[in-house]
This record gives sequence, structure tokens and C-alpha cells, in this order.
Amino acid sequence: MTFIDSHTHLFAEEFDDDRDAVVARALAAGVDKMYLPNIDVDTVSAMLQMAEKWPANCLPMIGLHPCSVKADFQQQLDTLAIYLQQRRFWAIGEVGLDFYWDTTFKREQLLAFGQQIDWALTEDLPVVIHTRNSIDEGISMIEGKQNGALRGVFHCFSGSAEQARKIIDLGFYIGIGGVATFKNGGLAPVLKDIDLKHVLLETDAPYLAPVPYRGKRNESSYIPVIAQKIADIKEMTIERVADITTRNAMNLF
Repeated sequence: MTFIDSHTHLFAEEFDDDRDAVVARALAAGVDKMYLPNIDVDTVSAMLQMAEKWPANCLPMIGLHPCSVKADFQQQLDTLAIYLQQRRFWAIGEVGLDFYWDTTFKREQLLAFGQQIDWALTEDLPVVIHTRNSIDEGISMIEGKQNGALRGVFHCFSGSAEQARKIIDLGFYIGIGGVATFKNGGLAPVLKDIDLKHVLLETDAPYLAPVPYRGKRNESSYIPVIAQKIADIKEMTIERVADITTRNAMNLF
């Protein structure tokens, strides 16, 4: 079985002491590719170091995370745009909207998200979207920009079946991670309602580790744990989950 982790921050400082071992465990678990979503200007260097060390396995994105959008967001975007022209990236991400912690820069988040969606269209790249307490606003933004060429994934999906269907109707994938294993995660009815051809596997490491690792540092080697939970919910084999979701990720990226 081969898996793809469509969203993992293995360049984060939480992995500084054992990054090589973390990647080795992921590869041993059959997680052949790990897509790295950028956070801001300060994280690019560490992310690209990983991409250079494991060029076949660790694949970088470029983008400004909504929680990093402040008054200086345009300067950050201008710097990230330079990187975008200098080398290959596999997606624009992680971008989007986060109205959970703070809405001080809500207007700036909307502007930054819109600009980065335009990058995705201009560069013909998928867009990897973060929507915390903002999924309807995120869907609306994509609806307004969808010209038939826009593609991507709503990562760490935790919405309703109706919201999932809206995302699918826009031609986007749904990223499913450790929350699917949580007793009160609420994703079982959504997963039962939608076809697996619209789903990507992700960890969002180091965050949101699946049961039985919940509360500990997440890592990409836990992807099969998430896949097994989806297999149980969908009443299919883990091999089938691996095959479909891996093909989905290859199609997107």
C-alpha cells in the first residue's frame, strides 16, 4: 500500500530533534509523499531544506497562513511571490481564513486569500485552504473565483455534509485527518455521505494526532491510522482507501 500525506508541517521546530527519523518512519509506513504547506516568510527556508534533502518525498507549497496575516501582509506576499518565480512549488498553501483566534485582521485575511487564489489561477497550481470558523466564507471566496480552472482542497475539513457537497460541487477535494478518529469529531456521517473520490488524507502534523496518539505530537507515519478509520466508516478495506486517496492526491498535485 502507498499513501500520500497531503498536508504535513514536518519542517516545524517540533521535529528539529528527530526529523530524519520521522521521515524514515513515514516512508516505512508506506507514506511515499508528504506535501509541505508553508506558513509565512520565516518558514520558507526550513521547508525548502527538507525539500532539497528529500526531493522525491517532501514537496513544498508556498503561501501565507491566515494566522500570519497582519498589517504587513502585503510585504510578506511580495516576498513569497519572489520565491514562487524562482523554483517549483506543488501548490499555493497554506492559505485561507481563520476567524477562531482573532478577527482583528479579517479584512486583510480576505485580501490576502483573494490574492493567493489569483496566484493559483495564474500559475495553474492547486490551492490548499485553511478555514477555521470560516468555512462558509471560504466556500464563498472560491465560488467567486471559480472559472473552471481553479482546483484544490479544503484541508482539515470539519464541516457538515451540506458544506462538503458545496466544496465537491466546486471541484475541490476535502482533506481528512486525525479528527476522523475522534469520538465526537463529527466526521463519520459526512464520510458516509460522500464518495471517497473527493477525499485526501492528511495529518496536519504536528497537530491533531489521531487516536490512539491524540494529545501527542502528530507525524506523517500515522496516515495509515486515519486510513483505517475511514475504511471502518466506509465499510471497505484499507487497501481500497489507500488506492483511491493516493490517486486523488496525485490527480490534484
